[in-house]
Amino acid sequence: MYFGQVLTAMVTPFNANGEVDYEATAALVQHLIANGSDGLVVGGTTGESPTLTTEEKLQVFKFVKDTVGEQIPVIAGTGSNNTHASIQLTQQAEEIGVDGVMLVTPYYNKPSQEGLFQHFKTIAQSTSLPVMLYNIPGRSVINMSPETIIALSKIDNIVSVKDAGGNLDDTAAIIQGTPVDFTLYSGDDSMTLPVLSVGGTGVISVASHIIGNEMQAMVQHFKHGEVQQAAAMHRKLLPIMKALFEAPSPTPVKAALNITGIPVGGVRLPLVPLNETEMNTLRQVIPVRQTRAIS
Repeated sequence: MYFGQVLTAMVTPFNANGEVDYEATAALVQHLIANGSDGLVVGGTTGESPTLTTEEKLQVFKFVKDTVGEQIPVIAGTGSNNTHASIQLTQQAEEIGVDGVMLVTPYYNKPSQEGLFQHFKTIAQSTSLPVMLYNIPGRSVINMSPETIIALSKIDNIVSVKDAGGNLDDTAAIIQGTPVDFTLYSGDDSMTLPVLSVGGTGVISVASHIIGNEMQAMVQHFKHGEVQQAAAMHRKLLPIMKALFEAPSPTPVKAALNITGIPVGGVRLPLVPLNETEMNTLRQVIPVRQTRAIS
């Protein structure tokens, strides 16, 4: 299922007391819509989902969907390592009216490939919403195999995967083995162009908070056959992409947004703010001119 080509994995703005800042959230949503985002993924890793309560997640889902309306799709992160809890959250998100859900590979309990298949199948069968799988072995420890993803793609409402596996051979195998309308999105900004080159649809991006229009332009160049221009843009944007992951995400991207005049507050423990050296490094690649370009 096509959700767009540049989707933003949205941060969750907090106020000075560490509470969700809904005024800042509304401003951030409008900024993202105006600057290249075809869709929003809410309550994922970049949204600090491990530190959000269930009630906070539902409130954020509803607020973002109400703010966006029908302008672009809103995909709610409802996955966890607890199948039953994920079913409940998914069903509540469906009642709110989101456009789809994203389900992360279960972390910590390390299920087998059969366990992964049954986990995702069971959640998908509990909802009528489109389901996007999310494979991220760097955080979940286990890798969902291409064979498991291909098998899951045969379930009617499992329609997409966010691929942060970092293995282009696996990426190509998934694209080759899934239905033509099953979409694959890069889960790493720096892998966007390589993933497109083997048939991927687009990217679920962190960097698009800051360089959304540029990410769109890069994808458009590639899809129009302007490969050299796309590659040149990729090389130009790479230092920014890299800088946004020099510390645990989403700490750098939140700092970058604050630098560029889009206040989103800080991060919740166990994440900590950037130190002075990290801030100086970030400022070198997120210059003041960037504010004018994206605001």
